[in-house]
Amino acid sequence: METPLRKNPDLPLRNVRQNIVQSIRAYRVQDLQDAARVLGNHFLYANLAHAQTKQDILDLIATQFIFPAHFGKNFDALYDCLTDPLHKAGPQPGFILVLDQIPTTTKFDKEVREQLLDSFRDAADYWGERKIAFRCFYSFL
Repeated sequence: METPLRKNPDLPLRNVRQNIVQSIRAYRVQDLQDAARVLGNHFLYANLAHAQTKQDILDLIATQFIFPAHFGKNFDALYDCLTDPLHKAGPQPGFILVLDQIPTTTKFDKEVREQLLDSFRDAADYWGERKIAFRCFYSFL
């Protein structure tokens, strides 16, 4: 008797590089969370739908990712919180992050959105150099 094919729990990530920041596209948040659990990765989710400004975004990310109270609320501090303290905490299994519904307001224009995503790209590079998976998915409101 043949064994039925089992569904691969890593299915949503089979074609996703380990260190990347990309649009969430067809991925579902729940599938990404399930994949993180199966892979033993940290899963971080931030719903940014109610943000209007850069400070709103940074406040929401800091709260929802549970950053330390001393978080400086700028893009350099964001990068630092995504890298240095975690690295110093010991070996890391990997990361799957979701930035859901990034606003497209005049106060959070394309340039500022790119700066935000660049912080996550830089963190992906940092973890990539250490051979740790860091996948960040985002969507726009």
